[in-house]
Parts: sequence; structure tokens; C-alpha cells
Amino acid sequence: MSWITSTAELEALFGTPPEAATVKVTRRLTPAYQRWIEASRFCFLTSVGPEGTDCTPRGDDGPVVQVADPGTLLMPDWRGNNRIDTLRNIVRDPRISLAFMVPGSNTVIRVNGTARLSTDPALCQRFEQKGRNPRLVMVITIAEVYSQCARALLRAGLWSRDDSAGLPSPGDILSEITEGAFDGAAYDIAWPARAADSMW
Repeated sequence: MSWITSTAELEALFGTPPEAATVKVTRRLTPAYQRWIEASRFCFLTSVGPEGTDCTPRGDDGPVVQVADPGTLLMPDWRGNNRIDTLRNIVRDPRISLAFMVPGSNTVIRVNGTARLSTDPALCQRFEQKGRNPRLVMVITIAEVYSQCARALLRAGLWSRDDSAGLPSPGDILSEITEGAFDGAAYDIAWPARAADSMW
């Protein structure tokens, strides 16, 4: 096995990036980047902590973040599984990245920056949904914004196919992991109603 162990080796292997790959990076939202992010209802949020890295999907019925100003994004922390892996990481290491996606588009917009967690009532009330507010809001300070190369989504045909038939359900996975001790079938049956009642 031949391992690459230095950035110099990497740079020699890949060469100089094209101009478009470097001039697209901005330190704040441009009007075009802001329009794109405000159209996104879904993103992946990555963080890092002492135990390692974490990547979590985030979605909303409307923009997944609010733009507070060209350098600041606001993301509500809606209900999930209460593992709080990402939130725990942010408290200890504020560095995060977000990858914003819009169905039908092969463009992904990336934001790198830092996050802080706020329980300020006025801030949480900005995101009221069906009479409920998030328990906290992530206040994200942007360090850089750029569009990602579309080739990965094009290669995957992400928006043009459905490969989900026959995949194990979450209940199947839980039953397998626990060797049948967890009632995965009951979990799957109850999940749609539970999700509908606990979306926010």
C-alpha cells in the first residue's frame, strides 16, 4: 500500500486548481449565495469534538436556516433523537460546516464557520411552528462560502432515481443489532404517527 503523508505529495498529484475553484470563495454571503441558501430546506451539518466527527441531516418546512445578516446564519434545533452529538461538539469546539442542497439542483453550497448555541426566548420565537419553539438556536458565524463541484451528484444521479426498494427499515436495523430483543416491527408501525406528532 502506498500512502500519501504530506500536503506537498497531494499538491504534486493534483496540480493547480482552476480559477473557478478559487474565485468562488467568499467570506460573507453574496446576494446570489444568499438567494440559494434561502431556497434550501435541507443541509448536512458537520462538527468535531474530542470523541471524533459528527454529520447530521437538518431539514425544515421552509428555509433550513434564516439569514440574520451576510455573515450570520440562524438554525433552529428541532426535535430529533436527543443524542445531542452535534450540540455537545459545538459547546466544546465551535467549528462546523454545512452543505446546503435543493432538490433538482446538482449544486451544493458549502458554508464553513463557527457556531454558538442560544436559548434566548426572542430568538427561539422567530422559528415558531404550530405553536412550538425550538429549545435552542444555533448562531452560525460564516468564515467562508462556496459552491461545490456538481460532479458527485451527477455521477450518483441523485435526483433521477429511487434505489430505496428492499432496503432494511430502522426497525429492521434495531432488531438485527439487538438480535431480536428490540421489537423493530412495532417500532416501524408506530413511527409515522410518532413522527407526525413530534415534527416540531
